[in-house]
Amino acid sequence: MRILNMKTLGVILGCILVVVSKISAQESTSASSLDAKQTNLIAIAAQTAKGDLDGLKTSLNTGLTAGLTISEIKEAIVHCYAYCGFPRSIRALQTFIVVLEERKAKGINDLPGVEASPVDADNTKYERGKAVLEKLTGVKETDPKKGYAAFAPIMEKFLKEHLFADIFERDVLTYKDRELLTVSVIASIGDAEPMLSSHLNICLNVGLSPAQLNEFLEVIKPIVGKKKSKAAQVVLAEVLNSKKKA
Repeated sequence: MRILNMKTLGVILGCILVVVSKISAQESTSASSLDAKQTNLIAIAAQTAKGDLDGLKTSLNTGLTAGLTISEIKEAIVHCYAYCGFPRSIRALQTFIVVLEERKAKGINDLPGVEASPVDADNTKYERGKAVLEKLTGVKETDPKKGYAAFAPIMEKFLKEHLFADIFERDVLTYKDRELLTVSVIASIGDAEPMLSSHLNICLNVGLSPAQLNEFLEVIKPIVGKKKSKAAQVVLAEVLNSKKKA
């Protein structure tokens, strides 16, 4: 009887080990892969920036079906305006309205989601934006202004007060979400490699992995085309190599 019990115990332990191994493998894969929400946000941002409204309609439908809420998608498109302008983002919002109306006519009730919470206005917009930027980059802003910030100080002021305070402070999307949207738009418009490099570094700083950023390139490739996706790939390779040397 004891031998039988020991054999049974061995089988049970073996099964437990197999289950634990599978769970660990799944967690490892999850940690190195973009989820459905992130993948769809990337596509929506890239098509918004490109002005591909037919492709955007498809991605909006796919994103809603995958579980993105209406408020998350609205927030994503609003975020994009800071990098590709009002015309592209407004056209994307108009397209989103059409998609929602078509889905409602088919009896599809999409999740509304939550609206953005009021921001904490205890400090000035500039100081709040500066604090957000420091969180994103992990670097304190103490050096004298240089480059465009010294040449056109008002631009630096707009970035702190509007982009990083008014927009990045909103809570519907995470910093990871917003940075994926940002690099998607920058890669889609092209010829902005220094900014793309900066935001890819921020992506890593807020917790996105190299594997996830390589996956991001695969998502945008069919949308932006070979030339722009190749340019983005070169920039990412430079960023990752720089991190290895650091």
